[in-house]
Amino acid sequence: MPVPGPGYSITVRLEAPPSASAAGDLTSAIGNVGGVITAFDVVESHSDLVVVDITCNSTSADHAKVITDALAALPGVVVRKVSDRTFLIHIGGKIEVTAKVPLRNRDDLSRAYTPGVARICQAIAANPDDARRLTIKRNTIAVVTDGSAVLGLGNIGPAAALPVMEGKAALFKQFAGVNAWPVCLDTQDTEEIIRTVELIAPVYAGINLEDIAAPRCFEIEARLREKLDIPVFHDDQHGTAIVVVGALRNALRVVDKDISRCKIVVCGAGAAGSAIIRMLLNKKPADILAVDIHGIVHSGRDNLDSNLAWLAEHTNADRLSGSLKDALVGADVFIGVSAPNLFGADEVATMNSDAIVFALANPDPEIDPLEAQKHASVVATGRSDYPNQINNVLAFPGVFRGLLDAQARTITDGMLLAAADAIADVVEPERLNASFIVPSVFDPSVATAVAEAVARAAEGERAVEGEREFAS
Repeated sequence: MPVPGPGYSITVRLEAPPSASAAGDLTSAIGNVGGVITAFDVVESHSDLVVVDITCNSTSADHAKVITDALAALPGVVVRKVSDRTFLIHIGGKIEVTAKVPLRNRDDLSRAYTPGVARICQAIAANPDDARRLTIKRNTIAVVTDGSAVLGLGNIGPAAALPVMEGKAALFKQFAGVNAWPVCLDTQDTEEIIRTVELIAPVYAGINLEDIAAPRCFEIEARLREKLDIPVFHDDQHGTAIVVVGALRNALRVVDKDISRCKIVVCGAGAAGSAIIRMLLNKKPADILAVDIHGIVHSGRDNLDSNLAWLAEHTNADRLSGSLKDALVGADVFIGVSAPNLFGADEVATMNSDAIVFALANPDPEIDPLEAQKHASVVATGRSDYPNQINNVLAFPGVFRGLLDAQARTITDGMLLAAADAIADVVEPERLNASFIVPSVFDPSVATAVAEAVARAAEGERAVEGEREFAS
């Protein structure tokens, strides 16, 4: 059953009789229909009535209405207003632009704008690299989407995707001090997206692609990396992969297994699953089986697109076929980025001893975590109400902070792996256990550690490239 949470928090303002039992009646009515009260405030008090604000968590919009109806049904109670607290924080958007310099007088204006700004323009025209030093480009990225694969909502378009992109921009600022701006494109044509990002790139020091459906996202990212001299990062692919690989490193420590002897099943061969597999291959596991809606991916299957064909070529050493249930037999690790409720405890029992289960479909995972725990030694989900939350916010703020600090012009597997190791290393050996394999998303040391690791990797690769050019 869903658990009431802050995503469906409401505040109900109501009038109630001033009786001694009124508060108890109100709280009981909410509890009886499954709501969870988080605040109870008396706003006004009169001889004949009291005005009360009750804030509570529900499980859905429909559940919120059930709670409101239960309150309205009480004798003498009049519901004045119901406020959805999630909608309230979105009124007018969640981000804004503010000036970094004061504009108090004519002198300030002359330096920040005309005529003084012309000197800065001329300097950049003479040396375009100065844009990184003298403009917002130094610390600004674009969060680009076409709205075709938003969270669990699917193809809802660019306008409906904007609240998610605003939230992403807010997270960049909060966790890593990176200025990010939503760019929601009213096209789902691959060529138009690529060309548009090319055209806006001069303003930004990095591009974060977000919620673009597979398989188009693979081509868009690859071609933009070729065309642009700034890093291009698809968070649905690489952000997820970074956190999964870091978490898996710690989970394997808990069960004392070496990845080189592990069979890993990755369920979901879209953007996230494919990126996870590609990163894991750098760690040289014994084998990886990719599984999609049609079963185990293998070279004998019909109608493989280019991504699935690549996966078939680089995974499944024994060319197995069959279902997810078949793939799980004898597996050491399950990583799911697919769909809810695909298997149960009986299937986990067929895995090797000390199995690791990462059921990351959100909000409903591939297997109920409590069922998985019956046989698995380590369980992780994408949810915040269970231990070991695999959350991209552990990765993307620090990754871009490091890329910007290093003034990187590209992003490589070495940088992604450095980020994964940094996340894993934040959990010291004395804190590591089956219920704590990744740090909290609110741990302030995470973004710093990731940024430093990514910057070191970027600078190291730049130094190696410089040596190659010198040698040639």
